[in-house]
Amino acid sequence: MTTEDPIDRDLYQTEPRGNYLPYPVSRLAAKIIPLDLTNFKSRGVSRVERELQQELVELRERYMRVIDSFNWNKLLYEARFGFEPVIGEMYHLYDVDGKHHLSMIEPESWHQRWLGSFRLNADGRWQAEKVSEDFDLRSFVTTTVE
Repeated sequence: MTTEDPIDRDLYQTEPRGNYLPYPVSRLAAKIIPLDLTNFKSRGVSRVERELQQELVELRERYMRVIDSFNWNKLLYEARFGFEPVIGEMYHLYDVDGKHHLSMIEPESWHQRWLGSFRLNADGRWQAEKVSEDFDLRSFVTTTVE
C-alpha cells in the first residue's frame, strides 16, 4: 500500500492556498475592518470641485476674450474704409452718423465718436490697443455667451 506524501500533494496544487488569498478563508484569520474613508472622500471631492471650478472660470474668461476678439474683428472688417490697411500700423475706429469708419486719423485730430484704436496683425486679425470707455462691445453686438 502506497500512501501519497501530503507535502508532494501541496507542491503540485494548482489552486491558491488559503494563506495566499487576498481575503480570509477561515475563522482564525485576521479580522478585516473596513476603513472609514468619509474624510478622505470629502476632502478629495471638495479639492477637485474647487480646482475644476477654477478651471471653468478660466475657460469662461478665455472664451469671452475670444468672443470679444471675434466681435471686434467683425466690426472692423464691416466698417467703411477706402484704403488697404498695412500690417502692424495703428488705425482708429469711429462712429460717424451711426456708421462705423476705420481711419488713419488719430482721435485728437478728428472730432467724431472714437470707439477704439487697433493694429492689424500678420494673420489678418485686428488687435485692440485702446478702446473707448463709453462703448460697450458686448451690448452692441449679438454674439454673446449666457
